[in-house]
Amino acid sequence: MPSLLSVAVFSVCTLNGILAKIFILLIYNNKTLIMIPIISLLRPQQWVKNLVVFMPPFFGAVMSDAVIWLRCIVAFCCFCLASGAVYCLNDVMDRESDRKHPHRCNRPVASGRVSVSSALTIGVICGIGALVIAFWGMEYCRTYAVTIVAAYMLLNIAYCLRLKQVAVLDVFIVSSGYVLRLFIGGVACGVVLSPWIVLVTFLFTMFLTMAKRRSDVVLRESVAGHSGRRSTQSYTLAFVNAVLGILATATIVCYMIYTVTPDVTARLGSPYVYGTSVFVLFGLLRYLQLAIVDGAGDNPVRLMLTDYPLLLCAAGWLISFVVIIYF
Repeated sequence: MPSLLSVAVFSVCTLNGILAKIFILLIYNNKTLIMIPIISLLRPQQWVKNLVVFMPPFFGAVMSDAVIWLRCIVAFCCFCLASGAVYCLNDVMDRESDRKHPHRCNRPVASGRVSVSSALTIGVICGIGALVIAFWGMEYCRTYAVTIVAAYMLLNIAYCLRLKQVAVLDVFIVSSGYVLRLFIGGVACGVVLSPWIVLVTFLFTMFLTMAKRRSDVVLRESVAGHSGRRSTQSYTLAFVNAVLGILATATIVCYMIYTVTPDVTARLGSPYVYGTSVFVLFGLLRYLQLAIVDGAGDNPVRLMLTDYPLLLCAAGWLISFVVIIYF
């Protein structure tokens, strides 16, 4: 039976190997070195979303265990490949509408820098790689891992092909992807997830996704001839703003309940977890301000990594949690 360290190394090498195969494929097909478009196609800047797999061990207060770190790294690599496969299909399916968007027109497939056939081939390679890692690299929870990864890819294939056009349901599907990341992190490290943290993850990612839809609605209403996503045609600005308020409220309430739940305070060994709610509340209000007042919710990852108040808020939340759990 392979050691966990060798499995983690295998997972990282598989990720690198697939990128190398993609590199060779591009040279063969295009006779030129165009790694930047293909890297952009896989959207590595979005891989930060896959850090959700580290949430279960963090909230479970087991991050000091090196074995847990290795298991989460394997799960992280697995979802990097799975999400890369989904992005490839998404860009192929959205290439026509992306060409009409002021920012998405620069995506590799929409701009013509990567062909449809190359994008689909790369997506298949990434998808197979994700399943291989889930099957071989996570044998300590193989059945659950393969099921979760397969469910993630099947759900997102359906999303890309049809379900993204259905208003509200599209937001539910995107948020479900984050919950599946949370689940694989939980099974990888053997941590039983609190129902409240699952709800917080689901509601918070719905909040971020709806803020992104708001940007599409604003663009549709302000730019003549721009229809945007089909699902957003069923949204109005007033509706989206109301939903954002509801989701922000539900998120902070669920988080506060999580922090005072007896089993959580007992596991973390502190009755003061509720103090971290201050950072969550500030972060939600700040994001609402940026999305509604400044209209800056189009790219949640970029926004959260470039807005200094949000960065300071996240740092404060993380530090306070680390102090409460580990000191």
